[in-house]
Amino acid sequence: MLHNSSKVFSNFKQRTFPRIAGIVLLLFSCIGLAGCGEQAADEGQPPNIVILFADDMGYGDLSSYGHPTIATPNIDSLAGQGVRFTSFVTASWCVPSRTELLTGRHLPRVDLGGGTGSDGEGGLPDSEVTLAEGLQAAGYATGMAGKWHLGYMEEEFLPPNQGFDSWLGLPYSNDYRKPWVQTEEPLGLYRGTQMVEHPVNQDSLTVRYTEEAVDFITSRAGEDQPLFFYLAYNMPHLPIHTTEEFRGQSRGGYYGDVIETIDWSVGRVLEALESEGLSENTIVFFASDNGPWNNLPKRMLQEGNKHWHTGSPGLLRGYKATTYEGGTRVPAMIRWPGQIPAGQVTDELAGMPDIYRTLMEAGGADLPDHTLDGYDLMPFLKGEQEASPRKEYPYFLRGQLQAYREGPWKLRIMEPEPQLFNLQNDPGERWNRAEEHPGIVDRLQGKIEELAREVGAELPEPEKKEQQ
Repeated sequence: MLHNSSKVFSNFKQRTFPRIAGIVLLLFSCIGLAGCGEQAADEGQPPNIVILFADDMGYGDLSSYGHPTIATPNIDSLAGQGVRFTSFVTASWCVPSRTELLTGRHLPRVDLGGGTGSDGEGGLPDSEVTLAEGLQAAGYATGMAGKWHLGYMEEEFLPPNQGFDSWLGLPYSNDYRKPWVQTEEPLGLYRGTQMVEHPVNQDSLTVRYTEEAVDFITSRAGEDQPLFFYLAYNMPHLPIHTTEEFRGQSRGGYYGDVIETIDWSVGRVLEALESEGLSENTIVFFASDNGPWNNLPKRMLQEGNKHWHTGSPGLLRGYKATTYEGGTRVPAMIRWPGQIPAGQVTDELAGMPDIYRTLMEAGGADLPDHTLDGYDLMPFLKGEQEASPRKEYPYFLRGQLQAYREGPWKLRIMEPEPQLFNLQNDPGERWNRAEEHPGIVDRLQGKIEELAREVGAELPEPEKKEQQ
């Protein structure tokens, strides 16, 4: 049976590309100008910035990354309007990944002071300059909807005190309630620093976050002040949820329904930018925080959760909370019309800390005076440089430095014997080449030990056997 991707759901707009009316409105708004994007560039107006961030989405969950039954036309269109990465890496866990995105630093450099989980008392310290704080100081209006997970026990850790003018969302993961996590805290929805709803109806979260993003965009259209909005979905992190309107619509089952809800959301945000005449001078970045939770613990198999309610790493080995590529390589794409050429696919290495520096530089924000772990990708994305400035990437997990990549070579030190993979011809990490290349093993082992000393990270005790 053919899937009808243009089906209209009640109370929702079509999950299709921005409407003709919005495009016509944009064209009329630009009459007499040398093009909206050109005008913004001529006047030196900083770009608007929108980040769309999925939670536990696998590398293989999108049709543009090869999924055969889940339809993601809006995300695929976004990918086609700029650069789609095939070697974009991040930390393989929620908190470290968000730390890299919002501070440009690997987690061992950042003192969260007790953690940020359901009973964690820590959070981002004042010494860290978040992306929102940097852009806010550069004159941006800043807003957020969705999952925070960088501290909540004290108000100082919440988004309104980390550079965001507004926030609607959950302070941590959506499984932080009984029976999944044994906590006495209700799973509550926050607006600003106040809990406004508990227990929250998770079925509607993606839709409500989307409405928040669209309202933020439309309410600031026509103003001189640039905007930054961070939309951090709680989905498809378990337990997965979506509205009745989306259930049963995907050929990919219930998990597919959830992914296609996110795709609808991406389409609504892009439509809002287009209809308000903001699209041409807006950087849009989409990614997942880490790989899929295929190794979910038994505690999660309650209240209808199933093993098949998690995503696909595609051809990659591993999953969330491992330092194999399936846990760390994620779908990612970025567009900036008129600046980043459309239709590009790159296998050049890039990582989550790079997004912080790239967007801070693009927005004219001052960089903090401490060590950053990212590179400015924009000259590469614009075609001004042939290669990505990133040549290496360290793989941290829970304070441990477990692996290191240099060019195509990746050394992983979690097994009794070191594992060396050539990711250029073996992205699935099937063939251990350590015995053939002892010199490469020694060189990468030295880099691991040197960086671990620098940032205060632990080195792992090799496991006897890791099941994959």
